[in-house]
Amino acid sequence: MPGRWRAVRGCRTTTRPLCRNPVAGHGAGPPGRAGRTPGRRARARTYPAPVRRRPRGHHRRAGRPRRLDHRRYPGHQTECRHPRPRIPRGGHGLQHPGVRGTTGHPDFNTRRRQRRLIVLKRIAPLCLAPLIGGTALAADDTANGWYTQGDFTPTQRVRLTISNPLDRARENSPVIITREQLAALPDVHELSITLVDPQGESRPEPTPEHFNRQGGHSSRKETHGRWIPYQLDDLDKDGLWDELFFMTDLDGGESKDLYLYLGDQHYGWEAHRTHAGIGTYVRHNVPFWESENIGWKLWFATDIDVFGKREPVLMSQHLYMDNLDGYGVGLVDPAWGSDIMQVNNSFGGGGIGVFEDDDNPNVVSRSRYTPQGPDDTGFNAGPAGDSRYAYTVLVNGPIRSMVQAKTMNWDSGAGEYEYEQVYTAYAGHSFATSRVTYSTFEPDNAGTDFAVGIRKHVGEDHHYQDGGVVISGAPEAIRNLDDEGLRENDLFVDYVGTALVVPKRYAPEYVYVPGFSENHAYRIEPNAERTFEYLIAAGWSDGVVNQTPEEFQDYVLTVAEEFNAPVQFGGAVLESKD
Repeated sequence: MPGRWRAVRGCRTTTRPLCRNPVAGHGAGPPGRAGRTPGRRARARTYPAPVRRRPRGHHRRAGRPRRLDHRRYPGHQTECRHPRPRIPRGGHGLQHPGVRGTTGHPDFNTRRRQRRLIVLKRIAPLCLAPLIGGTALAADDTANGWYTQGDFTPTQRVRLTISNPLDRARENSPVIITREQLAALPDVHELSITLVDPQGESRPEPTPEHFNRQGGHSSRKETHGRWIPYQLDDLDKDGLWDELFFMTDLDGGESKDLYLYLGDQHYGWEAHRTHAGIGTYVRHNVPFWESENIGWKLWFATDIDVFGKREPVLMSQHLYMDNLDGYGVGLVDPAWGSDIMQVNNSFGGGGIGVFEDDDNPNVVSRSRYTPQGPDDTGFNAGPAGDSRYAYTVLVNGPIRSMVQAKTMNWDSGAGEYEYEQVYTAYAGHSFATSRVTYSTFEPDNAGTDFAVGIRKHVGEDHHYQDGGVVISGAPEAIRNLDDEGLRENDLFVDYVGTALVVPKRYAPEYVYVPGFSENHAYRIEPNAERTFEYLIAAGWSDGVVNQTPEEFQDYVLTVAEEFNAPVQFGGAVLESKD
């Protein structure tokens, strides 16, 4: 509507135009101002008639006047106490009607361009700096940077140096650092310790779906490395952790630094990949320990049963909690696999004893076969008068689980003995280890030696023996002899293999033991500490790894080499952030 004025929306305005000489074609000025003579200021700032153009972002409505925007039509500006200058998009403001490129203020864009140039001059060196050094600068920054996770920004850390004594790469290797070796570590709660591999890939921020499922203890976004699973294990149950345990990859001969970051933080769920438990299993106590692919249990007190899985899964808790038969558990869930070892009176998947008969060097004395016990059950007589046993779960962790088995009051008729074994399962592996320590070793024969062995597979067609490594394997009809006549439970598989490794430092001597259903064994001379270690492994054709004799043998020889040359600890240094 000609002759009327509208203020810009949102501004408190006066009706005094900056130009007192109305522009032709746009009607008169505000009431009471039309007849006045233009002053010097107005005469100096009169402009030609503007191009009639609909202002951007506004629409003409029927019966309403066009809103005159003072930023596009400077001849009709109003004074605003709270002006809202509109930055034109694409430089389409108007200084003079019909001319593109500026706003209504002649010097506005000039000042804006000057400010942009100043900013560009300041940030250009920062933008170009990474390009000058290339990837080396970024790698150096990552190597020396301090780890963060969410709001966790630690200022202290302990640098751990480990090394690989082998000239080849090793994957998922166990690393043990004792409490005594970590004197540099302050006395802090375990939630104030975070183990970080600076070469690891940092985690991103979890998704909302993850937070909904796992909540506030989920790992947050990381920088400068990745926290890795680890355990601070209290093995003697005195309330103080005894060993820092973790697993890592190393190149041949590599020396590697990892960091224990100090500071309280409560992030970091980690699913367990190993398990250990003790349950009443068919009315007697049985310990279990397992990794994802292979599991072990002591149905008989000292000789190991083996079960294989068809898929990587932990399932021993179902065996002892639901008391499921190991040969029929695959009918509950095929992934759980089956028992794959008939132990009976043999060493099974691994057992120990003593060689104490000089006249019969391949005869082994064993704690579950004593003069006091029955001959036909495989179990001892009463615990007061015969060998007795006790089991404890030492560790049930995400990457290793440990069971302690004690044998007491063993009288072989030619000596008295007591010992403990600590069995350990490792995440991602098909082997377990055992450390044997005799607390009582009182043989009548001074030439008595330690014994350890595995059963020779029935129909053995895969045999390997070299030094402290022996492997036995065969196609097998897996069955439980206790089920004769009750059900058809034969499981025919192409291959089942078991292995035994004794480290070279114990100078093991191979012995074939024909008794107790035939066994492959090693004789070990007692040392001053009356202790030794061994490794047992298993594989089968229904599993996901080590399905053939060739695969299994390659795996056993690899882990045997690493068992003989464990990862070395080079020291610990406490560091503070500058």
